[in-house]
Amino acid sequence: MGPQMKIAVLRANALGDLVFSLPALEALRAEFPSAEIVLLGRQWHVTFLGERPSPVDRVVAVPGDEWPDAAPNALHGDAPWLAATPAERRSFRAAMRAEAFDIAIQVHGGGRNSNPFLSELGAALTVGLRSPDAPALDRWVPYVYYQQEVARCLEVMALLDARPVSIAPHIELTEADRQAAREAMPIDHPAPLAVLHPGALDPRRRWPADRFAALGDRLASEGLRIVLTGTEAEAPITRAVAAAMAASALDLAGRTSMGGLAGIIERASLVVSNDSGPLHLATALRAPTVGIYWCGNMINGGPLTRARHRPVISWRTTCPRCGVDCTRTQCDHRDSFVAEVEVEEVAAAARDLLATAASVRR
Repeated sequence: MGPQMKIAVLRANALGDLVFSLPALEALRAEFPSAEIVLLGRQWHVTFLGERPSPVDRVVAVPGDEWPDAAPNALHGDAPWLAATPAERRSFRAAMRAEAFDIAIQVHGGGRNSNPFLSELGAALTVGLRSPDAPALDRWVPYVYYQQEVARCLEVMALLDARPVSIAPHIELTEADRQAAREAMPIDHPAPLAVLHPGALDPRRRWPADRFAALGDRLASEGLRIVLTGTEAEAPITRAVAAAMAASALDLAGRTSMGGLAGIIERASLVVSNDSGPLHLATALRAPTVGIYWCGNMINGGPLTRARHRPVISWRTTCPRCGVDCTRTQCDHRDSFVAEVEVEEVAAAARDLLATAASVRR
């Protein structure tokens, strides 16, 4: 295939999913240093990765992607191209076939929708994941839901003899990130910064706002400045947290770009968040984090190390409303699975992390 090899990687989903795939992309880059690696992603990937060093040379947004804030459409969040028109699909397929990819890799999901989409691209070799209801690729590994996502993506790359360079996701900050952070929050306060992120796309992953407020007051009483982050859609949640706090908090929901959020996280002494994209972004920025996880999500997305990270886990397995065991099946309810986590448990994890993280070399 030679030095002009061209590789497409399909990973057209949200921020946390990108973070989980970074070690696999680094392994791919190390194995094929001269190849052009093209991420088939979302429009927000084009901006975010175009501004910083990464294992990816180029990003192409898949058709049907109309959610630049990475919030997926209710029907097509798992496969945005399903929202594309037939003409958009034909145009994209023709453009990708003209790229003449040597390898196309699917690390997007189980493959029921994504494997046929990948196969349309005309690559010489297809590689990726396969659930029982998905068509096969040329080389594939089984998609079993409960698997750590970093390991899942690395296992796919192993099909190409790409060995891990690191298991820790890492994102490079840029001066543009830092400038955006300064514009959102000028450096005018000497107190250490605690970033609280009370939102999450899935309501089942959200710790209640009053719990975040109580935690914010405890951290403020210990000398930390509290900043609340979120998307514009999550602004009602951050407003509820701020209103319930006795201490003051700076509410930045909807007021930062993703790069600006990264710049703010860089300045944080602590990040406390639901299991969400900003939590995983903080992990990739090597910020100290306390993540609030449902036990099933902890398997898939929990941090692999503990020097800077203290996950707090809810062990509830049944729906709070109907009692269905959600480790085995699903119901339509969206009640929080982490509401029973106590404020003191999260506060204790935060205090422990603040006491020890300073001794860990950044």
